[in-house]
Amino acid sequence: MATIQAARRLSSRAHVLPGQLHITELFFEVPLNHAQPSAGTIRLFGRRVRKHERPIVPLSAADRASKEDKLPYLVYLEGGPGFGNKEPQNHSLTQVALRRGYQVLFLDYRGTGLSTPISADSVLKRGGPQEQAEYLKLFRANSIVRDLEAVRLCLTAEFGEDSETEEEKEAKRAWSLFGQSFGGFVSLTYLSKYPRGVREVFLTGGLAPIRRTAEEVYTATYRKLVERNQAYYKKYPEDAERVRRIAEYVQYPTDLGNSISLPSGGRLTVPLLLSLGIAFGTHGGLDNVHSLVLRLNTDLDLFNYFTRASLAQFESRISFDTNPIYAILHEPIYCTRRSGGPASRWAAHRVGTTDASLRPYFGWLEDPKAFLRSRSTNPAEDPLHFAGEMVFPFHFDGSAGPDLARLRDAANVLAETAEWDEDLYDEAQLARNEVPVYAVSFIDDMFVDFGLARETAGLVRGIKVRETNRLYHDAVRSRSEDVFGMLFAMRDDCVD
Repeated sequence: MATIQAARRLSSRAHVLPGQLHITELFFEVPLNHAQPSAGTIRLFGRRVRKHERPIVPLSAADRASKEDKLPYLVYLEGGPGFGNKEPQNHSLTQVALRRGYQVLFLDYRGTGLSTPISADSVLKRGGPQEQAEYLKLFRANSIVRDLEAVRLCLTAEFGEDSETEEEKEAKRAWSLFGQSFGGFVSLTYLSKYPRGVREVFLTGGLAPIRRTAEEVYTATYRKLVERNQAYYKKYPEDAERVRRIAEYVQYPTDLGNSISLPSGGRLTVPLLLSLGIAFGTHGGLDNVHSLVLRLNTDLDLFNYFTRASLAQFESRISFDTNPIYAILHEPIYCTRRSGGPASRWAAHRVGTTDASLRPYFGWLEDPKAFLRSRSTNPAEDPLHFAGEMVFPFHFDGSAGPDLARLRDAANVLAETAEWDEDLYDEAQLARNEVPVYAVSFIDDMFVDFGLARETAGLVRGIKVRETNRLYHDAVRSRSEDVFGMLFAMRDDCVD
């Protein structure tokens, strides 16, 4: 494995914000390809947050730097893939971590946030679809962990200077990880490749199905998705008729060769409408979908068309076009082996359209018009089912936005890719893991199947897991006190 060079810090600007937050905005430079440093560089962006203090007796600059600079780091790894971080003042982890004596780093993954963000324009400059796909391969978890390791070497360069041995110095330079969802996948890749850089790991809904193919993953998550659809219509039975009415209204102009334009340039189609079910896996998600369904149905009652305000609200729920990595590299996160594993080949679409137990619910993926015509005349007996956290070929047909449509050819190349740069996980290393790992796993998780998460937990030596059926996948944001309480109880307490 290639030696990682420390990132180059390009700039550092600090500010004090309400809540006693001392926030430093950091830009770094790292290689685009760590295996080929001469192939160009990219910029990474992160925010470091510490507790701002004004001691009664002011410290000298040297004493203050000595006290603050060497606080242990906790690095937050966001879910996704494809999303940058919130500002620290708006993140539930910040104050909890500061009270526990950490300084926190929120580093945007490469290609997201302010870290050389991916767009259709930046990808298309790389050449044809094959060259575009090769470029996008550099934005997977194996590259992300090398970025993290490079930044760690930069930020902790002066840690452990008083150590007597190199081993003691390295231990002081290690940092802690907090991985939410996809951030947990990244954490397991980090543990596989650079375990000496990690002091401890906290995971929430992030036990990646490391032994499973994309097809196996979606076969499992579709089952939970059907349950969540049933929960939705049980809570809001009146929406069975409303959703059917809205879908038929959307399909009608399509039949005429027309379309309903969305404010940012996409088109409202039946498949895109039924993508709203991604919210079903979150706290309050059923209610949020109901609110939008009620709004769209009310538009039809009042005007017999959808207002711009309603369409803008709909569009805000489907953010693939502004976060293209989420769409284009979503299924590849389940392509974990360098070779010998299957290509994803639009696994979510294949499973939804070929599994006999799922076709009655998701046949609209193949032919929305025919599917609507085949439904019972009583929507309550045969409600339309929403899709969940899945990406389909139709997301690249222009309906989800013009930028994704421009990346369709590259997406198809990636969907057929079976050969990757390297394995994402090292099971042998995880089996001999010595880094403390604390995980909260959600029994009713719609995004990361609980059964597959439990399988992965069995592969990580020494992991402690709290399983709960009281929380959903986004609990780190929606029920943060519960989640942090579980995690730190595992860290600080004992069983016997």
